[in-house]
Amino acid sequence: MPPPQHYDAIVIGSGQGGTPLCQALANAGLRTALVEKIHVGGTCINEGCTPTKTMVASGRVAYLARRGPDYGVHTGAVRIAMERVRKRKRDIVSSFRSGSERRIAKTKNLDLLDGQASFTGPKSIVVRTAKRGELHFTADRFFINAGCRPAVPDIPGLSDVPYLNSTSIMELAKVPPHLLVIGGGYVGLEFAQLFRRLGSRVTILQSAAQLLNGEDKDIADTVASVLQEDDIQIHLNAKVEKVSRSRNRITVTFRVAGKSRKIEGTHLLVATGRVPNSDTLNLPSAAISADARGFIRVNEKLETSAKDIYALGDIKGGPAFTHISYDDFRILRANLLENGTASTTNRLVPYTVFIDPQLGRIGLSEAEARRQNRAIRVAKMPMNYVARALEVDESRGFLKAIVDATTNQILGAAVLGLEGGEIMAQLQIAMMGQLPYTTLRDAVFAHPTLAESLNNLFTKFQD
Repeated sequence: MPPPQHYDAIVIGSGQGGTPLCQALANAGLRTALVEKIHVGGTCINEGCTPTKTMVASGRVAYLARRGPDYGVHTGAVRIAMERVRKRKRDIVSSFRSGSERRIAKTKNLDLLDGQASFTGPKSIVVRTAKRGELHFTADRFFINAGCRPAVPDIPGLSDVPYLNSTSIMELAKVPPHLLVIGGGYVGLEFAQLFRRLGSRVTILQSAAQLLNGEDKDIADTVASVLQEDDIQIHLNAKVEKVSRSRNRITVTFRVAGKSRKIEGTHLLVATGRVPNSDTLNLPSAAISADARGFIRVNEKLETSAKDIYALGDIKGGPAFTHISYDDFRILRANLLENGTASTTNRLVPYTVFIDPQLGRIGLSEAEARRQNRAIRVAKMPMNYVARALEVDESRGFLKAIVDATTNQILGAAVLGLEGGEIMAQLQIAMMGQLPYTTLRDAVFAHPTLAESLNNLFTKFQD
């Protein structure tokens, strides 16, 4: 066997942290390799943000087309060309992915290796390739950005049913007549509403007492009401016991309030979370510590338990968002290439659930603040108080902000409403600038915009 090839740095996984990181390392003069087992771009570009939000856009157009008469616009019957929806999604994914591939190919000092990496020691890996067999490499530093994949729950009969996950459901060529969704998190809800708008009958089975289990109850209850208005059936506290298939029908047996129930559908989406792709990395051989679920343990500077080995993105646990993975890259770039002292300490974590209306979230929820025994004030206002929302006839939802009762600092916010993610971002900027809520209350925003909702929100404290 030839001796291992040596690099200054090897990045395992080309997600939204690993891809810019390998380019930054190479541009700094370090001989760098990027190992990718499937396709460049990671989950976000290929199976996550980009394709799902592209399809959600098609669902919203269908929704608005059906609502045309509400605006005095009459058109013909709405017809969904699912193959065209899928092609549009594929084209945008291909464009994003090929753009990343071209940028990687043009980067000096950077080699792209196609294959599955696993550690053989603290400074060495083997890459199993389809065409060249096993290749051995050593490096001074390793960076793990190998991401996660859809979890497969232990449900009797599931292995005998042609179920869908968050990747395979986007490859359907026809709209499912009746889609059953196991899981009431943001992935399950986005697909549930999307396919309802495309014409499916949809039923959600959620094991917890509310949808979006990490959100405040008032948020979760309103989200459920929105989905039910869209004619989506929801079963809470539904413990799935088994699934089975008979001809072209899938049956889910579940228990609610001690009673066993059954529901039939044509398609089944399993959206019960994600698991880390650490099981193929042979972490023990490099003395890399992971938790019981397989997420790699890191400190505030993204260092693992092994010297000169770092982890970034979803595989380290915590918030599984593209923007967090990208910020992980920025932390590593700052510390390793710019003599910085960046860390994840006190990092704000914004996110948006792309149901319609959107749910934008930042900082502490009300429940979290109360568990911390903080002295808080809660400002809350329905979206039908917002002129812009009424004018475009999208007034479902509400705005909510958590304020420190002593300092008037904004501790967190949730915006369930028209462009909720964009309104949330304005509140995030105020939090970053440590502005008191009174600055937003008294600001002059253009009328009629969604931004001016912040004037009125902070006059609606519940205390």
